[in-house]
Amino acid sequence: MADNLQQLLDQTSPVELLRNSQIGSYIYPVVPADFSNWIKEQKAWRDTAVLYDQSHHMDNVFLKGSDAIKLISDTAINSVANFPVDKAKQYVPTTSQGYVIGDGILFREADEEYVYVGRAPASNWLLFHGETGGYQNLDVTVDRRSPSRPYGHAVSRRYYRFQIQGPNAWPIIEKLNGGPLEQLRFFTMSTMQIAGKTVRTLRHGMAGAPGLEIWGPYEDHDLIRDAIVEAGAEFGLVPVGSRAYPSNTLESGWIPSPLPAIYTGEGERAYREWLGVDSYEATGTLAGSFVSDNIEDYYLTPWELGYGSFVKFDHDFIGRDALEKVDPATQRKKVTLAWNAEDLGKVWTSLLNVDGPNYKFFDLPLANYGSANYDSVVDADGTVVGFSMFTGYSSNERRGLSLAVVDHDVPEGTELKVVWGEPDGGTTKASVEPHEQTEVRVVVSPVPYSTVARQEYAAGGWRTGYKKA
Repeated sequence: MADNLQQLLDQTSPVELLRNSQIGSYIYPVVPADFSNWIKEQKAWRDTAVLYDQSHHMDNVFLKGSDAIKLISDTAINSVANFPVDKAKQYVPTTSQGYVIGDGILFREADEEYVYVGRAPASNWLLFHGETGGYQNLDVTVDRRSPSRPYGHAVSRRYYRFQIQGPNAWPIIEKLNGGPLEQLRFFTMSTMQIAGKTVRTLRHGMAGAPGLEIWGPYEDHDLIRDAIVEAGAEFGLVPVGSRAYPSNTLESGWIPSPLPAIYTGEGERAYREWLGVDSYEATGTLAGSFVSDNIEDYYLTPWELGYGSFVKFDHDFIGRDALEKVDPATQRKKVTLAWNAEDLGKVWTSLLNVDGPNYKFFDLPLANYGSANYDSVVDADGTVVGFSMFTGYSSNERRGLSLAVVDHDVPEGTELKVVWGEPDGGTTKASVEPHEQTEVRVVVSPVPYSTVARQEYAAGGWRTGYKKA
């Protein structure tokens, strides 16, 4: 019996382990799938306002002490030279080989207090290095995401976490506050009043409109949520369920779940020995039509995921030596792929083909069926020129869309094809049914895809389309 991830990998290849995982589909826990229906909820973030409940699907890692900033600096490609209290930063760690592990948001809540909020890969990386890095004045604790399948058990977190977003967000926010509230710069923290409580805020934005992220003690969750819903009613605010919530990133352009690049390399062996057999990295699912025996073919650099501007060589960090050798001009680039309506229609209607062919089920609004999704993107000659990595449907754009990385010399407007479905009838993972592969025409398009989001991000100087999912 294996006791850690490294021992699992000694018994099988990482590709086989992940492509045949039995954990099932990735689930956004606790929050109901729908409050109205997913189409209404998608349209509300473009037309009126929405309330996202982000209280359950992310880890919180709490870092305290004078060495907290050193841990962050040692593990992040980002510079921390300018990181004052009441500011937030996107946190991107890489391996010693310079490949991305994951990302999330770091909040500096006090002089020596930080909170990381995001998915498990970056959480685990912080925890491991916090425990093993020899930091003398550092306290690290974690509040793990709520269980995907709690089966009736009570669920509690340290913080509730909400976002109010959309064109009508600010009038709702000022109504809740009982008066005007300054629109601070992006990723700046402050406080406001809701239902007699002082809550912390982060100036944020999704779908191209200003809004706030709001958090406080979890015991106030229902009180704060009810107050927001009541105040937002006259402005058309719609609570968003867990079905529509992650599909927002199709319009805004953030790729949430690349494969953490930790399965090879002697520099990461101790980390693999630290990770349990029940960890995200050991149980996650690798899905899609791209198949390689070499797990490193799935690894991505910061430039490929749109994080190239974050790489700062003003500090020593894990992966610096490798990244200094990279020529950014040669790296693949992040794009949106707009799916051909006729081809996508054939995928959907194959459900009705009694005698086949039956293609891989394309769920709505999000079609991903793995923790990390890699569908081959091919040119007219069938040559793989990239990966389609996050796929679904936007009712605002009336299109199937996917976020992808493609070769640097592929121009916008090029027609390519996504190979949809896994080879040989599909793997044995729990989230895959027997199916046939097919090809879907796609057009290389901008990222973010939403015109509104592109214009607002550019005007505000925001980095492209971050959303926690």
